[in-house]
Amino acid sequence: MNSTIFRAFLLFALWAGSGLIQAAPAEAAGAAKFQITQVEPGWQSSLPRNAQAATQAYLDRLPAAVVARSNAYFEGGYWLQLWNFLLGLAVAGLMLRGRASARVRDWAKRVGRKAFARDAIYGAVYMLAVWTLTLPLTIYQGFVREHAYGMATQTFGPWFGEQLIGLGVSMLIGGLMVATLYVVIRRAGERWWLWGTLTSTGLLAVMLLLGPILIEPLFNTYKPVEDGPIRTAVLTMAHANGVPANNIYEFDASRQTTRVSANVAGLFGSAAVRLNDNLLRRSGEAEVRAVMGHELGHYVLNHVLKSLAEMTLLLLAGFLFTQWAINKLLARHGSHWGLGGVSDVASLPLLVALLSVFMFVGTPLINSLVRSQEMEADYFGLNLAREPHGMSEVLLKLAEYRKPDPGPLEEIIFFDHPSARTRIHAAMQWREAMGTP
Repeated sequence: MNSTIFRAFLLFALWAGSGLIQAAPAEAAGAAKFQITQVEPGWQSSLPRNAQAATQAYLDRLPAAVVARSNAYFEGGYWLQLWNFLLGLAVAGLMLRGRASARVRDWAKRVGRKAFARDAIYGAVYMLAVWTLTLPLTIYQGFVREHAYGMATQTFGPWFGEQLIGLGVSMLIGGLMVATLYVVIRRAGERWWLWGTLTSTGLLAVMLLLGPILIEPLFNTYKPVEDGPIRTAVLTMAHANGVPANNIYEFDASRQTTRVSANVAGLFGSAAVRLNDNLLRRSGEAEVRAVMGHELGHYVLNHVLKSLAEMTLLLLAGFLFTQWAINKLLARHGSHWGLGGVSDVASLPLLVALLSVFMFVGTPLINSLVRSQEMEADYFGLNLAREPHGMSEVLLKLAEYRKPDPGPLEEIIFFDHPSARTRIHAAMQWREAMGTP
């Protein structure tokens, strides 16, 4: 990269990062600590049978200051989506206009003996460059802001250490993925967009299969949940629905965050049922059963495979758009950027930038696809665990980081999960229809 441009960008990044760090506590100034108004035993069974009235009774347990805090946090995320998108475009522009990408490619040719190795080296350096240039925003978004809203539990040293581990993983895996993609693109010729789509989907499937086994244990410790009612209840639900799991695992997410979460990971007949220690510590058995019923629903309903199919179609449309745009841009600017065409690995920043434009514009569609699966898993979990109140209690806890009551259009555009109001209302409708207390 041209040294003058690089120094100017680095100074801007440091200035922006320091400004964001100073502004972060003010962003959450006066925000109440997250809490839910506690109720007396028997409160749940005394709720109105009407689903809408019962839903409002649940939401009324969130103090006004807590709702304001949640809204501010989540709405700030709308802007962060924009800043991340624009920063990604700026990084691509710097790497292309400064011919940094072409120079890295030329250096990789001198270092690597074979094309695959050269492309892998380029991919690793590209990952390093993107990580470095976006670091100020990463520090603000992942550390400063999370602390300002009281959801982070790590000091900067351990947090940054995990960022470095993530960098190492992304350089290794990203380099191999880039090399694989460009082998296919070069061999596919004019149909590179089709084979690029299929290759990207295949690589995503590999990551979904290997991520829980090789990558996630680098950041958290997984151990079997102790024998007891929760372990028995979850395994019973799993076995009753054909989920091939002989154990459930707890991971120490509290070392990083206060958020509650759980998942059932696995592909092609493998399944790992996992929940974090925050969920176990902050929730009762009914709530855990409700959450795990939902997560088991994702597995039983084959949502991972369905998501891969949907992502394949989205990538196909994205690569078609990219083919149209990249040919025009390369014809006009390719020689100035030092690029030899679509099959030149140095064109990767341009390819990524164009795909990001397509995905950014398609965010509402992508979010809607995910939301529909989340609602399917909610209904599955309600029918399996039969815990509408457990589900509703957990959904109040999720208001710690997700706006509980957005407008309809806001939910369609920005929410990749249904809002607390939508999901609690579904649980209360289920309760009303089933005639449960």
